[in-house]
Amino acid sequence: MIAVVFPGQGSQHPGMGASLREHSAAAEVFARIDAATGISTRRICEELSEDELRQTQNAQLALYACGVAAHAALLAEGVEAQVAAGHSVGEYAALAAAEVLSIEDGARLVQRRGDLMARSGGLRAGTMAAVLGLDRDALEQVCRAASTPESVAVIANDNCPGQLVISGDVSAVERASALAPEAGAKRVMPINVSGAFHSPLMQESSEAMGLALRDVRFAKGVMPVVANVTAQVAEEGWADLLEAQLRSPVRWTESVGAMLAMGVTTFVECGSGTILSGLLKRIDREARSLAVEDADSLRAAVEALA
Repeated sequence: MIAVVFPGQGSQHPGMGASLREHSAAAEVFARIDAATGISTRRICEELSEDELRQTQNAQLALYACGVAAHAALLAEGVEAQVAAGHSVGEYAALAAAEVLSIEDGARLVQRRGDLMARSGGLRAGTMAAVLGLDRDALEQVCRAASTPESVAVIANDNCPGQLVISGDVSAVERASALAPEAGAKRVMPINVSGAFHSPLMQESSEAMGLALRDVRFAKGVMPVVANVTAQVAEEGWADLLEAQLRSPVRWTESVGAMLAMGVTTFVECGSGTILSGLLKRIDREARSLAVEDADSLRAAVEALA
């Protein structure tokens, strides 16, 4: 059983998707996204500097475009998945791949999401930090100890065993970052972001995103999608789930576990980089991972899955 998975922010890199455009199915996806958003995906993927591409509004649309394009190329080559999931913004690409969202609606939603998240720090300043080598229960205790009624820190991403991300008010994240090594963390690394993503500080942005989500039609889809918020397959209620996603943790370890329990043996990471493939190895060493991000990796994946 095959799952297609789509990475989130941090996987982007200059030049992403360039050789994918040589594939007609992928080229059609890029053209549809350009028309829907009025933005040149070629420019943001291939012409922006690393710093420019790192900006939330640019990174998110680039990742969405390359993820959906890579999946379209894979599908055109005869490889069909049975389940999909995406990490944070990657969830929109998963929904487009599953035809729960149209490619155009997904693109416009990601465009709106990127703009809201880029501006979120101006509404309430926040930050994030990666915490390595500490289990979830211990880090939750650290976050509770670091939080006050006026300043909160929470777990934002459960990426894999030993790799968690915290998010919240700057002062609370700084306190949690100082306490985590005392609790056993091997390393704490600040993350350069414009806001406290996947935390309660995103409430206002989440509500604004909800308005955009309720203007869009969500279809039944052609394959199940595992939701970030619940770590379970969702057959309905995607507008509510995607609104909540902005202020809720990404439960990636549990999401992968849910797909493994469904019988998935091969995960194909679509879009840019191999971050999710690396996380998979930490979650289940027996699971097989492939990545499709350019013409060569597309060819290799098709041959491996033949």
